[in-house]
Amino acid sequence: MTASAAPSQPSFEALIARISALHPKRIDLSLDRMRGLMERLDHPERKLPPVIHVAGTNGKGSTIAYLRAILEASGLRVHVFTSPYLVRLNECYRLGAVGGAKLVGDDELRATFEDCERINAGNPVTIFEMETAVAFCLFAKHPADVALLEVGLGGRLDSTNVVETPLAAVIAPVSMDHMEFLGDTLSLIAGEKAAIIKRNVPVISAEQAPEAMAVIEAQASRMRAPLHAAGQQWHVGVERGRLVYQDERGLMDLAAPKLFGRHQFDNAGLAIATLRAIDTFKLNIAAYEAGIVNAEWPARMQRLASGTLVCQGPQGSEVWLDGGHNAEGGRVAAAALGDLEERVSRPLVVIAGMMANKDANAFLANFAGLTRHIIAVPVPGRDNGMAPDKLADAARALGMRVEIAGGVDAALQRLATLAYEVPPRILITGSLYLAGPVLAANGTPPA
Repeated sequence: MTASAAPSQPSFEALIARISALHPKRIDLSLDRMRGLMERLDHPERKLPPVIHVAGTNGKGSTIAYLRAILEASGLRVHVFTSPYLVRLNECYRLGAVGGAKLVGDDELRATFEDCERINAGNPVTIFEMETAVAFCLFAKHPADVALLEVGLGGRLDSTNVVETPLAAVIAPVSMDHMEFLGDTLSLIAGEKAAIIKRNVPVISAEQAPEAMAVIEAQASRMRAPLHAAGQQWHVGVERGRLVYQDERGLMDLAAPKLFGRHQFDNAGLAIATLRAIDTFKLNIAAYEAGIVNAEWPARMQRLASGTLVCQGPQGSEVWLDGGHNAEGGRVAAAALGDLEERVSRPLVVIAGMMANKDANAFLANFAGLTRHIIAVPVPGRDNGMAPDKLADAARALGMRVEIAGGVDAALQRLATLAYEVPPRILITGSLYLAGPVLAANGTPPA
């Protein structure tokens, strides 16, 4: 008599769907539910390694990538929580280890979600609140020297803001995005971001628009938080293709970042300024140099040199992927393309897919002087994606030549049928929710 087979375990997707059903809204900014969840979980947010908390509209993830790479180059163990993920939820959680942080394994991630779900006992929480709680539980369980936390949305009511005494509060560039949640002026949005500033905790800010900087300065003053602002207490620039950083402690002449684009010098500078402002880890210049050179952050002006999708495009073409989705994200991507054009001239085609709540006109306007050829595609698997014909209308209003394709693969196949004297430069952009499926289909997901 043979033993009966063990019952199959429900899928991880079913677990996430069950947790998502605990609250009717995916986004509902509040700290009340999160504080209740932290109490039920015995406050894992109070058992973390020293925390560097990063807010901002654009550049948060890249800044965290530089922070992680610099700290790891000095031999430190670094936990990292970022969002959203591109291909797998595991990407949100890196567990610090000697030799470099590793993505959390499937079994441990599932077990931690199940533990948090059980202890939460059916109380209303959003999925992002649960995802944040899982990060805190993982990071409290595994020893590390520092934890890097990226704000999900805003700052004041973001679930990561239950951390009461971080080592530093970092504010990357603030611009117009998520206005339906954060307010319709730059000052209001900056106020939401600046609310991560804690009393007497150093705050390090990227260069900001004057109205955003005024809000950050006022909040830092109210909280008696030492402010280290770009262009004031520290400076970063490009000289002879190298990164030159300067503050009151001196000057550093470093190699250029591997991440492409002028804005990456600014993001790297913000990471350097943060670590020098807190001065907890006594890093040497070799760690800074190695971190700047080795930092990686997928879908941010990422060159796709090979892969299944790339092979479907015109032979010899350059394919770039960028998850930018707002006006400022479009501006920095367009500036990077301008730099590429100065080096090697190629015709540019932009394959774009966006979410329905984004300003397609403001985003695409950045590319109007670089290309007249836009291919609008849907964001796969997203009911709240922008219809390609609406995206196409925005491009036509800017005087661009527009086509609509059923997906990125179809767009690349279409381009492969065209006769180019010089193989084109192709940018796939408009949303991280588009970038993830592109990486998956190309066979080059984040490691």
